Amino acid sequence: MPMETLRLDASNPSDLECAAELLIAGKLVAIPTETVYGLAARTFVPDVVAELYRVKGRPQDNPLIVHCATAKDIERIAIDIPPIAWRLLERFAPGPLTLILKRHPSVPPIVSAGLPTVAVRIPAPAVTRQLIARVGEPLVAPSANRSGRPSPTRPEHVLEDLGGQIAAVLDGGPCSIGIESTVLNLTDEPYAIVRPGAIGAVELSQMLGYEPPIVRHSQDVAPVAPGMKYRHYAPRAPVFLTSTLDAIPHGALVLTTEPLPNEDYHIRPLSRQTLYDEFRRADREQAPAIYVYLTPLVLSDEALMNRLEKAAVSSQHTDNFTR
Repeated sequence: MPMETLRLDASNPSDLECAAELLIAGKLVAIPTETVYGLAARTFVPDVVAELYRVKGRPQDNPLIVHCATAKDIERIAIDIPPIAWRLLERFAPGPLTLILKRHPSVPPIVSAGLPTVAVRIPAPAVTRQLIARVGEPLVAPSANRSGRPSPTRPEHVLEDLGGQIAAVLDGGPCSIGIESTVLNLTDEPYAIVRPGAIGAVELSQMLGYEPPIVRHSQDVAPVAPGMKYRHYAPRAPVFLTSTLDAIPHGALVLTTEPLPNEDYHIRPLSRQTLYDEFRRADREQAPAIYVYLTPLVLSDEALMNRLEKAAVSSQHTDNFTR
């Protein structure tokens, strides 16, 4: 049966305490991060993690990311942590970098979809880290949406998808980054990015000594990180990617980074921060389709293109616009 989903204020200490108590009791609570809102649950309680998968409609071969309050907490989640992990955390954490490490035996296999690895990160918002500390253990927190839908960057997005199905949303306002974290696999060398995000390969190369490759996932291999295997981030309206204006019908809804010569289009801004908001806005307005105009700026953004390609049903590139 539907439940009342509380909307708690992250700036209110009593509301923060309420969110912690709900999580301790085994409830699901959506929490703010700098990337997207996460659906939080206790990491070490398999039944609660299973309920999270059920509520999201998430395939159980799609691993979760564990969110820690401090770098020290990662030792509860992972073993055989390489020295480079600590150097990366010192440079980029708290922040939008997730590391794949060897899973600690105490972490339930369901968290990592049965894999011997585990994905961990330290979220940037101080209030989120305070919440994790109050709960007393790291929290799994995939995006707080129905699986496959655009990730939520505002509390309203969470309520659109999960209102009545989770205990609460801790409202911390809009997410500052707006796309998911970069995921770097440290269990195999050379270290590789398995999901591009706000921290790019060039930035990571300053710590690694080389630019890590970006792995394109095969459908035949178990994903080691979220967002690799399935169609993700998608609105209900079909998304078409194109680098030629001739492919866009008159009157269409177009997401773009630059002005277009034809005023007959319904033009909306395209960026990492606006992507999911615009996808959801298009659905509320019942747009029949969404066209994304692939400018050189968009094509050069690995993280943005990753989300667009995961959401799209069609892609048309010209010789002048290649990745």
